[in-house]
Amino acid sequence: MQEPLIETERLKLIQVTANDAPAVADYYRRNQEHLKPWEPARDPYFYSLEGTEERLHKAWLNSQSGSGYSFGLVLKDSGDLIGMCAFSNIVRGVFQACHLGYSIDGAWEGKGLMSEAISGGIAYMFNEVGLHRIMANHLPHNRRSEMLLRKLGFEREGYAKAYLMINGVWQDHVLNALVRVG
Repeated sequence: MQEPLIETERLKLIQVTANDAPAVADYYRRNQEHLKPWEPARDPYFYSLEGTEERLHKAWLNSQSGSGYSFGLVLKDSGDLIGMCAFSNIVRGVFQACHLGYSIDGAWEGKGLMSEAISGGIAYMFNEVGLHRIMANHLPHNRRSEMLLRKLGFEREGYAKAYLMINGVWQDHVLNALVRVG
């Protein structure tokens, strides 16, 4: 695991690379059923070490080009990787914005860790990367995501029909954003 890019009270957020593929692949394999209702359908290659290495290499290239940042959420006390968050599709120019995606191990859900992690990530994206706007969307029935985003200060901006294909079905999404003040 890399040195943390962001530290919170209980977590280190590391910028994941291909070297972290074993831990990331394990995270997704053990949470396959937990994450299935909220994520795109995944083929077996997604869960393989090779597939994970490929995705993480692309994520590293995105960070080098400034088009996205993918973080592994690592518990400080144990060193275990328990979640992921990504600030992706960064657009510069007059927009200065990105999308946020996140997931957490089912065993660690409901303990405030995702809020803690994303708070640190938001501060980094606003203060270090210089973004103005972060957008995060959720399925209408995903109350945990809705509550998390409200807690973090995101505001609902709209509703998109058949927005993303989740688990093999085009699903509506609630559109939210957090705008940097000042």
